[in-house]
Parts: sequence; C-alpha cells; structure tokens
Amino acid sequence: MRALILIVLVALVAGVAFAHSFLERAEPRPGSTLKVAPTEVRLRFTERLEPAFSTVQVTNEAGRRVGRGEAQTEPGSPRQLRVPLEPIGAGRYAVRWRVLSVDSHVVEGDFSFRVAP
Repeated sequence: MRALILIVLVALVAGVAFAHSFLERAEPRPGSTLKVAPTEVRLRFTERLEPAFSTVQVTNEAGRRVGRGEAQTEPGSPRQLRVPLEPIGAGRYAVRWRVLSVDSHVVEGDFSFRVAP
C-alpha cells in the first residue's frame, strides 16, 4: 500500500513539474553570432501564454533597451512572442523574458546574442 501511495505522489509531482512553459526556440538563437542585425526577436514556448502578463526586454551592452514597443503574441500562435527592434549595430545584446502561461505558471530566463562588426 505504501508503494502505491508513493507511486501516485511521484506521478502527481511529475505532472505538476511538466506543466510549466519552457522556451522551445528563439530567433536569434541563444549564444549565436550574426552577420546581419535582426529586426526582431521571436521566442516560442511550449505552452500558450497570457500576453498581458508576458514580457521580453532586449538591451545592448550599455543596458539600454533596443526593443520598439512591448512584446506581443503572434496572431494565431499564442505560444510565440515577438518584439521588434530598433536598428542595431555590432555588439552583444541581452534578451530577458518573463512569461505567464495559461496554466498560471510564471517562468523567466535570459540569453544573449552577438552581432559581428
């Protein structure tokens, strides 16, 4: 009986752990070096997002925001956020995100990319 209870508890905890949204794909790719500066950053997650409570910030090496406006979900793709960028030049850029998925879990993370001279 104890073994059965333990199995059920482990299954419940594992189910809750897998409910969080994770970053599935990013453009530009984390850690990448680009020859051409991107015009936007796109992030795709494993779960649908609540756009009103999800943010993406892109900053340059000086810490200045280079995104134009707030991040928005793509029409017809509630798992993807995009933020347009102002024209950027060579240098390293940081992307920080914080999202609320529709299952009410908040997840955040960051990565960087570089634009070569």
